[in-house]
Amino acid sequence: MTVTSVFDRQYKPSHTRYDNMGYRRCGASGVQLPPLSLGLWQNFGAVDSLENARTMLRGAFDLGITHFDLANNYGPPYGSAEQTFGHIFAEDLKPYRDELIISSKAGYDMWPGPYGIGGSRKYLIASIDQSLKRTGLDYFDIFYSHRFDPDTPLEETMGALDAIVRSGKALYVGISNYSPEQTEQAIAILNNLGTPLLIHQPRYNLFDRHIENGLTDTLRQHKVGSIVFSPLAQGLLTDKYLQGVPQNSRAARKEQIYLSEQDIAASKLDKVRQLNEIANSRNQSLAQLALAWVLRDEVVTSAIIGASRLSQIEDSVGALKNLSFSEDELANIEAILG
Repeated sequence: MTVTSVFDRQYKPSHTRYDNMGYRRCGASGVQLPPLSLGLWQNFGAVDSLENARTMLRGAFDLGITHFDLANNYGPPYGSAEQTFGHIFAEDLKPYRDELIISSKAGYDMWPGPYGIGGSRKYLIASIDQSLKRTGLDYFDIFYSHRFDPDTPLEETMGALDAIVRSGKALYVGISNYSPEQTEQAIAILNNLGTPLLIHQPRYNLFDRHIENGLTDTLRQHKVGSIVFSPLAQGLLTDKYLQGVPQNSRAARKEQIYLSEQDIAASKLDKVRQLNEIANSRNQSLAQLALAWVLRDEVVTSAIIGASRLSQIEDSVGALKNLSFSEDELANIEAILG
């Protein structure tokens, strides 16, 4: 008797996928994003399980998550997250392309030599061509300049984004990791070119609040959307590290260099435990509290969540049941953060 894997059957998304998510207008544009988007930075590379990646992408769409966020160098190795997504898209999601917002980015190191990094026109256009080939897509909904490049005139970088839209390779453009001043300049250049800035992607979480020092004001003033990454501080703002560093956690994985045991100081863990008490009082997990907190102001259009299994995505979506905070709760959170 032959057993048929669930992955061999034709995927049919849940007919209730749009019932409970709710969507937020991205700045002054016509685009609406789910308050939670799925990022493929980790756990979608060639070193990871394809079937687990498929389970997470299917499950996320079933829950109403319509936005998937990539970058050219996501993996590991570089490019493999786009290849993984492309494989699953072709087999499962292609019939639903017009229901999806798919983004990618370029700016950090991708290939050897001077043309494989930065914000030059050559690098950005070569990057999107490669990313489209890896994913098998005809276009990206959003394409980002992943970082400000001090060695390239901003007019060149923004001009490349404008050219990408005019060529039909992307519908909208975004920037990531730009300061408030750099964002102001990018907005002005893109407006003059006729391709307005749709969205900014900065890091934001309870432990990293730098965007509150001018960036959110700039985005609000110019009616530009934002989608924040690392809202859970790469898992630190979950119950995963309350008792130390688990063996299979991101901080314990040698190939992931962005979170280490050194980042998990005792003083920070004490704050995590106090925040967890507030979460318990709200009948939320710590992750749900952290997500609700970054979404409390609608200047944040969406928060990008990462996951290593579907249950984490399901838990994150549970945050949407309670996005409001009392004044006392906010004051207590501020006191804990110090």
